[in-house]
Amino acid sequence: MEFLQSMIKKAKADKKTIVLPETEDMRTLKAVHEVLKQDIANIVLIGDRKQIEKDSANLDISKAKIVDVNNFEKFEQYAQTLFELRKHKGMTLEKAKETLQNKIYLGIMMVKMNDADGLVAGAIHSTGATLLPALQIIKTTKDVKRVSAFFIMCVPNCTYGSNGTFAFGDCGLNENPNAEELSEIAISTANSFKSLTGKQPKVAMLSYSSYGSANSPLTEKVVEATKLAKAKAPTMAIDGELQLDAAIDLKTATKKAPGSKVAGSANVLIFPDLNAGNIGYKLTERLARAKAYGPLLSGIAKPVNDLSRGCSADDIVGVIAITAVQAQL
Repeated sequence: MEFLQSMIKKAKADKKTIVLPETEDMRTLKAVHEVLKQDIANIVLIGDRKQIEKDSANLDISKAKIVDVNNFEKFEQYAQTLFELRKHKGMTLEKAKETLQNKIYLGIMMVKMNDADGLVAGAIHSTGATLLPALQIIKTTKDVKRVSAFFIMCVPNCTYGSNGTFAFGDCGLNENPNAEELSEIAISTANSFKSLTGKQPKVAMLSYSSYGSANSPLTEKVVEATKLAKAKAPTMAIDGELQLDAAIDLKTATKKAPGSKVAGSANVLIFPDLNAGNIGYKLTERLARAKAYGPLLSGIAKPVNDLSRGCSADDIVGVIAITAVQAQL
């Protein structure tokens, strides 16, 4: 909770506007009620006004702006801009208008056009449905080659990491990154962790091996990724390959990775593939009763964040607060 309260406090200090396209989901509307009640962010909802008002009859979302695609004063302007952005890919003006009937695309265009500062979706859509419009319209930041997805994990009553707070990456997007891609994911996730928490990242490149205790193509990928990441970010604390226990537990680290500046105190955990990352975050969330905020997208030029389809309204509140803070950076 300490992390979430920090995000809410920061969000309140410089309020941003977050657009939410999944208005047909009650979790979204309940989250909006709470966000507006706490004055965390300004909210734009995309959908049919009458249906939204009907569904939210027992909630107070009166301060939210509602945008109906069929009655939106900037629709023609948006369509023309989308056409200009994508005509090299075969986009026509008619196709642009058709595309903007999709509420996520319309929301992404609001962020592109500076009518909103960030977007949160994914409660009822796949990661791809959120990510593809963002990549097509907002695109990546200048120096980032690969967009990745990480979670901020907050584990209660935990002395590991940063008082139980970790970044787990990649847990939602890149299925089987090669060594080069894994090194980019590590640096990007670490930078995101630092910008959100203010803590210095200590990055563990995870494997089933520590310091050569096993050898296979799987471990070699992590070893190579570690070398590449260190070369790209020489001042960042990065080490690997490390088993999970060596990465976070000091006693284990002294045996398995003596002399490491990361082992035993890692707060950024980089998984070797999406299988491991997705299983790892869900295992931590369920067994340790941790809060999982994300998947948060790292590398998009403006804040666009995904949600797990199993998220709660409280989870959405958290991701909205995080997105608002990212928009301040």
